[in-house]
Amino acid sequence: MDYYIVIPAHNEALFLNDTLQSIVAQTLLPKKVIIVNDNSTDATETIIDTFTASHSFFKKLNNSSSNEHLPGSKVINAFSKGLDLLDDQYDFIVKLDADVILPIIYFEQIAYIFKGNNKTGIAGGFIYEKNTKGEWKLNHPMHKKHVRGAFKAYSKACFEAIGGLKSAMGWDTVDELLAQFHGFDIITQESLYIKHLRPTGKAYNQKAKLLQGKAMFTMRYGFFITLIASLKMAWKQQKANAFFDNMNGFFKAKKAKTSYLVSPIEGNFIRCLRWKGIKKQLF
Repeated sequence: MDYYIVIPAHNEALFLNDTLQSIVAQTLLPKKVIIVNDNSTDATETIIDTFTASHSFFKKLNNSSSNEHLPGSKVINAFSKGLDLLDDQYDFIVKLDADVILPIIYFEQIAYIFKGNNKTGIAGGFIYEKNTKGEWKLNHPMHKKHVRGAFKAYSKACFEAIGGLKSAMGWDTVDELLAQFHGFDIITQESLYIKHLRPTGKAYNQKAKLLQGKAMFTMRYGFFITLIASLKMAWKQQKANAFFDNMNGFFKAKKAKTSYLVSPIEGNFIRCLRWKGIKKQLF
């Protein structure tokens, strides 16, 4: 199968070489990889140039943007710029972070998943992060059917159906909800271990703390689902403030009449899907 990869990279000099080396080592190589140098001030561009010089499928795009790192908009804006350089001659497309190491059979296995089930819309493995003892441990806080935003692969049909990726916090949740709305499956494979070199959220700006609640509003969760989801998140993180930040973000977005990411009919589907999941966990 043919596939494209787009990698947004902002000041990733510490990790990018390992990520690109893991792509070069793949048993199924990509048709093209667009690396978006997103306003980097370190050696990111130098590393990109090294790989574009030695491997023809790597392409560089320099992009100017803000230095402020907010989850969602910055990375997806960079992704979209890279996407503009690609045609539609692919079987699946990958949004990949610049701080991961993939197993060498990763994309061969992803292609196998898409080939085996034409209803597969999104596929991926599981993230492992190094703990204080230097051990690689599973870090997958969401349910096992969720594919982390660091390495999402979309079938062409699914990517087109959901209208690409939303430039907002919550993009890597709403994509899966919309995929299911359009009848696609989300497939994860636990045997695919991806090493994440930077712990999740370490680069996020403090302003990001309200964005999760805002995202829940824009996905039309409604008050009660947002309440339950925020309580669950705070409990998992063992941080009471996470609950209050989420609810504060939700109410601020509501007061500001923030635009929704989904239509009313999509929102109704999402709420039904979320209630179904909540009831399944309770009973």
